[in-house]
Amino acid sequence: MARPSLHDRVEAARAQRAALGRSRVRRTVARRDGAGCLVLDEGGDGRWLLDFCGNDYLGLSQHFAVVGALQDTASRDGAGGVASHLVCGHHATHDALEGEVADWLGTPRALLFGSGFLANLAVLQALLGDGDACVQDRLNHASLLDAARLSGCRLRRYPHGDAEGAIRQLRSLPEGAAVLATDGVFSMDGDVAPLRQLAIVARAQQALLYVDDAHGVGVLGPDGRGSVAAAKLGVAQVPLQLATLGKALGGYGAVVAGDAVLVAHLAETARPYLYTTALPPALAAASLAAVKLARKDHWRREKLQATIAQFRAGAIQRGLPLLPSDTAIQPLPVGDDRDACAWSEALEARGFMVAAIRPPTVPEGGARLRITLSAAHDPLQVDALLEALERARDQVAGARASHGDAAAAAPLAARA
Repeated sequence: MARPSLHDRVEAARAQRAALGRSRVRRTVARRDGAGCLVLDEGGDGRWLLDFCGNDYLGLSQHFAVVGALQDTASRDGAGGVASHLVCGHHATHDALEGEVADWLGTPRALLFGSGFLANLAVLQALLGDGDACVQDRLNHASLLDAARLSGCRLRRYPHGDAEGAIRQLRSLPEGAAVLATDGVFSMDGDVAPLRQLAIVARAQQALLYVDDAHGVGVLGPDGRGSVAAAKLGVAQVPLQLATLGKALGGYGAVVAGDAVLVAHLAETARPYLYTTALPPALAAASLAAVKLARKDHWRREKLQATIAQFRAGAIQRGLPLLPSDTAIQPLPVGDDRDACAWSEALEARGFMVAAIRPPTVPEGGARLRITLSAAHDPLQVDALLEALERARDQVAGARASHGDAAAAAPLAARA
């Protein structure tokens, strides 16, 4: 019996994505300047667009102190991490960054990883195995779901934001260690997990609560310490949490912070930490500068909150349907995959870059525009986006109505 052709399978999957309106196309950014980006088309020609879909929430990615730290360290220590941390790749700058983040988040220790995806893989694979379980919010990031599956433990999921659902899942499990894992801020909905309730659930069921706060650290809580601090929780309730360096802090990489014994265990046993090259010291230096700015520049969070309030008020005034989010992530549900793409294209024609998010990133029927706001945006830019959204809505609705009229007329034409 002949083996199936992987090439044919891939082609069939590509054709299916195209038929469903779910093809994914990379956009090439040639340059960034503040909230603007120069985007190249297929012919190599560029056009400046206002970026309303990135994750640079505090506007730190281009800050002169952050870029300067990167350049200075690269000129002294080179471009690469050279080796894994436990061979000869661990640098004094890595130590300094881990210490700064641990101090900021109020935890005994922190550990640096190359990305948030790697960090989540490391945590769950190092802590769980056969006979154990991981209970997760249904809308958790893909890295948490993959991490649980690769650990070999049982994966159970509860309805989004439902602490009672979480406790039901934990109660139904046989004996074995358990981790209750959740996003702090959900990346596609922009809402915040009910962390205080989940902490009670974890304590009652003797589970470890792990929070991936990739979209919370830097923007929420006192001094930007994230959703865990905003919920007035500490290491006793949340023994481990993830802080990304690639979103509000504008750099690259991630840090897992928390209980000293657990973090030390990760440093000695987590495969995504042991068997990969350390983050380049220059990138760590840039993130260290960004953390220091995020800690002291309270005005950045204040400006971001004012921008969020302006956008939501304007959207309500124009009848634009937003999900209930008070964070920098402001999803506008569209429903139909092709309509979401049409909205995105209409916005780009007016000078705005806003990504259309479709399944499987979001549930079936949940296609949306994922609009993100930053301290780098000014009020005039937000007003211009709101006007463009209103026009895009009317344009897509008009095109849909015309298409419907044409479809209805087709049988009459055939009979004639």
